[in-house]
Amino acid sequence: MDWFAQKLLTWHAQHGRKDLPWQQDITPYRVWVSEIMLQQTQVTTVIDYYLRFMQRFPTVQDLAHAPLDEVLHHWTGLGYYARARNLHKTAQQIVQQHDGDFPHNQDVLEALPGIGRSTAGAIRAISMQQSAAILDGNVKRVLTRFHAVAGYPGKTEIVRALWQLAEQHTPKKEAATYTQAIMDLGATVCVRKNPSCHACPLHSRCQAYIDHDVERYPEPKPKKDKPVQQARFFVVSLANGATLLEQKPLEGLWGGLWTPPQRQADYTIETFLSELGADPAGLERSHIAPTFRHTFTHYHLDIEPVYLYLTNVPSSAASMVAECEAMRWVHPDQLSNDNQRIGLSAPAVKLLASLKEPFTA
Repeated sequence: MDWFAQKLLTWHAQHGRKDLPWQQDITPYRVWVSEIMLQQTQVTTVIDYYLRFMQRFPTVQDLAHAPLDEVLHHWTGLGYYARARNLHKTAQQIVQQHDGDFPHNQDVLEALPGIGRSTAGAIRAISMQQSAAILDGNVKRVLTRFHAVAGYPGKTEIVRALWQLAEQHTPKKEAATYTQAIMDLGATVCVRKNPSCHACPLHSRCQAYIDHDVERYPEPKPKKDKPVQQARFFVVSLANGATLLEQKPLEGLWGGLWTPPQRQADYTIETFLSELGADPAGLERSHIAPTFRHTFTHYHLDIEPVYLYLTNVPSSAASMVAECEAMRWVHPDQLSNDNQRIGLSAPAVKLLASLKEPFTA
């Protein structure tokens, strides 16, 4: 065990976090779910989601046998919904192909949907007590500062160098505690802005600290202007309060989630009513609300909400929706029923909240 690991273990014994929900009753399943939730998401946000998720899906079997809609519902608000879809796929594969037991082999774990090298290492180290390195965002920050690794840590050559350092420091014994320690240090001391260097057990040998250049690392991703796209979301409501929702294809953004129908920015109200098979005469009123922006990783989406209130729906339109698995009329009361809850995109939650309070639950 090198100096780096020894210092971390000593620090963790006194200052490390030991009361997070996923640190209790440790199993591969609980560690896996927490690792996936913590990708791109802060601990403070994840805790409540994790507790609700575990209450509903306490075992990998429960998750595997649950409808995807319900899994997505419990993920609503966390973003990066491919994580939830992959959780569901992986749970099914573990049940069907591995008799409900998580593989102990790194390569086999990495072959499962949504489990990369670092997540597989965390599962092995924390829940299986194997010596396995991890390289999440916190670990990258600690290593780039300690070793003064220049360059954006998303670049292939930089990632390769950081993996070598991560494996170099990971001890053969006490890997579970070490893994938690280095994540905790990055999350609580070696933070992105205004790190508490004097409280860090590694600062005496930290090259960035010695060089008085801590804020430089890790180097940010080179900025690129994000393109902007426009779309109209048609929020169609009936007199009984039901609203039309459309399910996104499983592959792609918001995959499997439900939203008001999304169309091109130049799609007119008349064109949409015609598509729906609704008579414009049945349109009680309409309202075009101010545009708001939803930002994805690679682009901005400017959304123009179009609210349509129909007095009735022709039988032809009702039949079309009934026969289309990807469309449905949803009443707020349905979403308060645990057996009928569905996953909603973030814009859907915002748009529907202005109609009925239960949509925000």
